[in-house]
Formats: sequence, structure tokens, C-alpha cells
Amino acid sequence: MHDLSKYEPVEFLNGVKYYQGFRSPNNAEREDKGYSEAWLHHKGRNRHHFEYWLDFVKSPGSKKAEMKPIRMPDRYIAEMFIDRVSASKVYKGKDYTDKCPYTYYKSGDITAFLHPYTRTLLETWLIMLARYGEEYTFAWIRRFLRFSQKKREKIVVKMLHGGVTKEQLFASLIEPANINYK
Repeated sequence: MHDLSKYEPVEFLNGVKYYQGFRSPNNAEREDKGYSEAWLHHKGRNRHHFEYWLDFVKSPGSKKAEMKPIRMPDRYIAEMFIDRVSASKVYKGKDYTDKCPYTYYKSGDITAFLHPYTRTLLETWLIMLARYGEEYTFAWIRRFLRFSQKKREKIVVKMLHGGVTKEQLFASLIEPANINYK
């Protein structure tokens, strides 16, 4: 079901027309038209893209709504992570390393468009991949997603608010008793 919208005419035909093999066809379409019709269609239909989770939100006490990032559900953060890894493999080819997805993430400053929870979890996984490799990271993500939502939230909130650093989290993976998730 991932990226099924790519087979709809607006995405498929533009993908064929602007295909280059070393980067997204959406970038070439943007250069040609000034925007990417395929991307606008795609991001509005696929929940694993952070752009899907931008909305107008009123802050408490405010009369005016502002565009803000909404927290993504964990399963879509995981899908976004895998999407980034896959794209890096395609565009980097034989030059791909497990550091490429994190390097790409850092090269385009999207942090203002990510909810803090989403950002923390995505960055944790990208750093974990760069340091420990695919097999370890994928196994950890599968394990994490099997935790209850409440336990997952406690882990990420502790990372967000300084109770647990990403390094402590990584260390705890070797010996889970190192961190108290209660």
C-alpha cells in the first residue's frame, strides 16, 4: 500500500517525463514548472510524509491559527524512516552507506516542519542507523513498535525533556534495565 498514489496519472506520468535516475523526478518537474504537481498530489495522500501532517492550529489564547506540525503516529514515522533509507539507496546507488539517510536529513533543514515528538523519533532512528547499521536499527524499530503506545510515548517524552538522551537510549538497548520507562 506504500506510495500507491504513484500509479495515479498525475504522479506516474510526471515521474516518467522527469525521470533522471539519480534524484527525485519531482525536483526536475519543479525546475521546469516552478512547482511539482506530482509532489503536491503525493504528499497529500501519503501519511508517511511529514508534509501531510502540517495544519492550521490555534495556540491556546490566540485568535489566529498558524501553520504548525502535528505529531505523526509512530507507524508513519517508521514508514517515513524506511522511505528515506530506500530513497537514499536508490539515489546513492553503490555509494550508499548507512550514514547517507542521516546526512541527507541534515542537509535539508526540515526541523521547523516536524513536531518535536516526530523529530526526536526520526532523528534517533537515523542516528542509530548511521552508528549501528540496518539490521540492528530495523530490529529495534520492530521492537519499539510492539511496545504499548503509552510506553513508546514515555520513552520519547523522556528523550524530549532531558530525562534520557539518545546515547542513554542506545546504551539501554544493550541492557534494557539501564532505563526506567515507568
